[in-house]
Amino acid sequence: MIEDDVRTQYKAKKLILFVGAGVSQNLGLPSWCDLINQVAKELNYDPTIFQSYGEYLALAEYYRTQKGSLGPLRSWMDTNWHSNTVDIHKSKIHKYIVEGKFPIIYTTNYDRWLEKAFDANKEKFTKIATVPDFSKIEEGVTQIIKFHGDFDYDETLVLDESSYYERLEFESPLDIKLRSDVLGQSILFIGYSLSDVNIRYLFYKLSKLWKSTSGRYGGTQPRSYLFTNKPNPIQEEVLKQWGIDMIVSDEIDAGIALEKFLKKLIKC
Repeated sequence: MIEDDVRTQYKAKKLILFVGAGVSQNLGLPSWCDLINQVAKELNYDPTIFQSYGEYLALAEYYRTQKGSLGPLRSWMDTNWHSNTVDIHKSKIHKYIVEGKFPIIYTTNYDRWLEKAFDANKEKFTKIATVPDFSKIEEGVTQIIKFHGDFDYDETLVLDESSYYERLEFESPLDIKLRSDVLGQSILFIGYSLSDVNIRYLFYKLSKLWKSTSGRYGGTQPRSYLFTNKPNPIQEEVLKQWGIDMIVSDEIDAGIALEKFLKKLIKC
C-alpha cells in the first residue's frame, strides 16, 4: 500500500515534507482571493471586475507597476496573515508537523506559522530563506526552507508575475539545495491544490531532475506523495508519470483529513 511506503520512508528519515497554502488556511488565514480583493481596494477597483482582468500573479504585477513596489501590500499581508486571534497551540496539524521531527520541511507559504509552531512547542529549527542562512544548518535540527520567500526579506517574496517567472528558471540557491535534497529521498506534499500551476510545475521539474539523474548514474527514482481528500483518477494518472502517488482520504473536511493522516503517520 502507498501509505505503508510513506511510513517506511518516514521511519528511515528519508521523507521531506512540502507544506502548501492549505495548511495555513486551516488557521483561518486570508486566501489569494482575499489578497487580490485587497489589491483591488487599494487601486480603487471593484473586486469582482478587477479579478476578471487577469490571473492573480498578473494582477499583483499591475499593483507593483502602479504603486512602485509591493511594499504596502506586503505590509497588509504581514499584518493579516499574523493576526493575534490565531492560537497556534490549537492547530493539531502544526502540532503533528513539529512532533514529526522531519529533517527537512519546504514551504511555499510566506507566513511564519510553521516557525511559530516550533517555538510554541519549544523545538529548535533553522529557517532558510537567503544564502547566509545556509551556514546556520545544524545536524539533527529541522530545516524550514521558505521556498517562495519570507516576510522578513521582502526581496525573496514570489508574489507577482515577474518574481514568479524568475522562480520558473529554477536556478536560485534554494532550487539548487532542493535538487540536492531530493536525490535519494521522497517528498510528501500536503496542503496543495491539484489545480495550482506553481506546484504542478514543481512536480514536472522534479520529475525531469530525477529521471536525468537516475539515467546518468543508475538507480531508481524515489516515489513521492501528495495527500488530498479529493479523489481525482485523471490527475492520479498524470502525477504517477511524474513519480508522484496520490494518497486520498475519505474525509470530507480537508483539515480533519490532514490532521488524521499526520497523526497516523508520526505515531506509527
